[in-house]
Amino acid sequence: MPELPEVETMRRGIAEIVGAWIDDVRRPRTRLRPIEITPRFGDFRRRVVGRRIVGVTRVGKRVVVELASDDRIVFEPRMTGRLLLAEPPDREHVRLVFDLSGGGPCQLLFWNVRGLGTVRLMAPRRFARELGPDRLGPDALEITADQLRDRLHRSRREIKVALMDQRVVAGIGNLYASEILHRARLDPRLRCHRIGPAAWTSLCASIREVLRQAIRLEGSTLADGTYRGPANHPGRYQERHRVYQRAGEPCLACGRGRIVRLVQAGRSTFFCPSCQASTPRRAKR
Repeated sequence: MPELPEVETMRRGIAEIVGAWIDDVRRPRTRLRPIEITPRFGDFRRRVVGRRIVGVTRVGKRVVVELASDDRIVFEPRMTGRLLLAEPPDREHVRLVFDLSGGGPCQLLFWNVRGLGTVRLMAPRRFARELGPDRLGPDALEITADQLRDRLHRSRREIKVALMDQRVVAGIGNLYASEILHRARLDPRLRCHRIGPAAWTSLCASIREVLRQAIRLEGSTLADGTYRGPANHPGRYQERHRVYQRAGEPCLACGRGRIVRLVQAGRSTFFCPSCQASTPRRAKR
């Protein structure tokens, strides 16, 4: 967390800063370990102050603020980062403050509890080199079934692990990979090379269906309450989770199985052994 739906919610929530001017950028005093800011803060501040914001986009699980200078500010929230226009949950974890003018919001805040988030200022060439198609796969909202199959059908990795590889498809993380595979009725342990053409089509449709619904509901706010949107409202997609963190509970799709938790690549996976196919011939929606 946050994954594509949460980051897209952040992007949409701060879109009103487009057209504003950056009057100043500040690092509030804190006893906490500072987050990674690249380049060093003095150079970062010099290159952004006085610049106009001309766009707010998203690349995978990152929010990108585009400046009239062609530089881009890339926010990577990672585990507990938030971009806020509203009052933060606390001031101790505010890591960066942008003072704005020109109408609309007067501040943009980057709030981060664990301090794992990063903020990087990139010129166009560096942006293309580090976040272009040579480094990231197609966006999960845009990838086609043919693209997904071409990238994975020879792989011997388990499909759940492969979906979280940002070089294959950008934006899917642990939570939504479990939800997507349940919707597609595919066993998360199924090896990619054993998935048939019809199942790739079903899987791609499930990716779009789950992520679009999650975006409509402004993402998932889990029990720790860490994630909230830019206006400090919680997401609502957690109310629609079919498998994630539901180990031992009845499957909401088939009603026969109970959700099982297992560990793949060090991450928790949730699935229904009754309705999620373990063989390619059963991999149908």
